Amino acid sequence: MFKNQIIAITGASGGIGRGIAEMFIAEGAKVAISDLSLPSQVATEIGATPFVCDVSDEASVKDFIHRVEAELGPIDVYVSNAGVGSGNGRFVAAASNESWEQAWQVNVMGSVYAARELMPNWVKRKSGRFVITASAAGLLNQIGSASYSSTKHAAVSLAESIAIEHSDDGIKSNCICPQYVRSNMTKGMSMAEGSQDGLLEPKDVANALKAAIIADEFFVFPHPVVQKYFINRAMHPDAYLSGMRKLKAKVGQAFAKKG
Repeated sequence: MFKNQIIAITGASGGIGRGIAEMFIAEGAKVAISDLSLPSQVATEIGATPFVCDVSDEASVKDFIHRVEAELGPIDVYVSNAGVGSGNGRFVAAASNESWEQAWQVNVMGSVYAARELMPNWVKRKSGRFVITASAAGLLNQIGSASYSSTKHAAVSLAESIAIEHSDDGIKSNCICPQYVRSNMTKGMSMAEGSQDGLLEPKDVANALKAAIIADEFFVFPHPVVQKYFINRAMHPDAYLSGMRKLKAKVGQAFAKKG
């Protein structure tokens, strides 16, 4: 299904990004991986082509796309995977403006910049797939990090907009919404390591994405229970908020302790 397709992935030096890259490579795709620092070692290990990309910088995103297409060919699938998270501090809005701006630039605008560059050609070709790694926090909430939750909700909405606005142009969109996945971001995070729904491996997320693409499904739920939580939130919002308050009291604000 993906043989000889050109796949570009951001934030792919490890974790979910690397897992997705390995999945596509196993399927016969030609994969470009990028991160803030050139992921040369990872690229050698998995058989990808490495690039540098700072997704918070529009010029860097455009340059990444141009270089991938010049070296490998027109991009068929773009996986906007780079993300950041930080804690609130003592109060929900206590994080600095810089922290909020970084979350917005990386978690939202990085995808906007890529879509802005890719969509015109994809519309002409009548094909293309834009994948956004959001989070269960984009459907629910991340206790202790309002900036992460807010920007991941925006990321989900952007993925939905692509699906709504460009489906008739032959363009597909997927939104990945995992809970905790083993990565540098979750290393040492008590909420992740003690999650009642399990700490998944990156390959689990990659396999869930593959299954969703084959089934032509928009949402990707590596933790299937997230879909149940999402439905319950919509049907019983006050009960959902009450449950989240109880969860906060139980596990504490892991992000805030690092804020």
